[in-house]
Amino acid sequence: MSALICQRILLKLSGEALMGEGDFGIDPGVLQRVAEEIRDLIDAGIQMGVVIGGGNIFRGAGLAQGGFDRVRGDQMGMLATVMNSLAMQDMLSRLGVEADVYSALAMPDVCEPFTARDARRSLDQGRVAILAAGTGNPYFTTDSAASLRAVEIKADLLIKATKVNGVYSADPMKDPQATFYPRLTYDRALAENLQVMDATAIVLCRDNGMPLRIMNINDPGALMRLMRGEAIGSLVEKGD
Repeated sequence: MSALICQRILLKLSGEALMGEGDFGIDPGVLQRVAEEIRDLIDAGIQMGVVIGGGNIFRGAGLAQGGFDRVRGDQMGMLATVMNSLAMQDMLSRLGVEADVYSALAMPDVCEPFTARDARRSLDQGRVAILAAGTGNPYFTTDSAASLRAVEIKADLLIKATKVNGVYSADPMKDPQATFYPRLTYDRALAENLQVMDATAIVLCRDNGMPLRIMNINDPGALMRLMRGEAIGSLVEKGD
């Protein structure tokens, strides 16, 4: 088998990816399939941090649009990410994988408080570090949290797993003529507003030299093929 291209990665999962064909909550089958892929990577010797969004349960921005306080709405969204993280931890445990949930919001009866040092220690011990509650601050998305945590745990690569195959010039579901970008720079993603991640997240990656891979989580086995060197999805990195 080919050598692994990374030793340590941060996997960003959208909450929506866990819904499967539903329109709310967690599909146990999807959760198990993703957890099995994480287990396979751990078994192969890859150290994994995981950040999961909360959009399958709650979106603070949507509540704010209805006139509610944005700070309170974002805090509720952070709690949704904790719920998803606990679900992933439980599924990994059932598959025989040790995982720790670290939260940016203090909730000692539920999970550990996040520190980069403790998260890196879990990774060094071969445990999955699930990093919940975003950055712990309102007005920051889980994309930004994923970029920040990837830098903090010293990941080799940040992977954003979505429902599309990578980066396109437009929404491929709405525009069949959209151009696929197998490789592009941070600056191009920002300049063309390609919706790779939010601007704060991309700038964090750019300024810290964190390569970013966008791929489809619904492609079974794609994570392992990527780690074996196959060109999966789109790579966003520094230009020449």
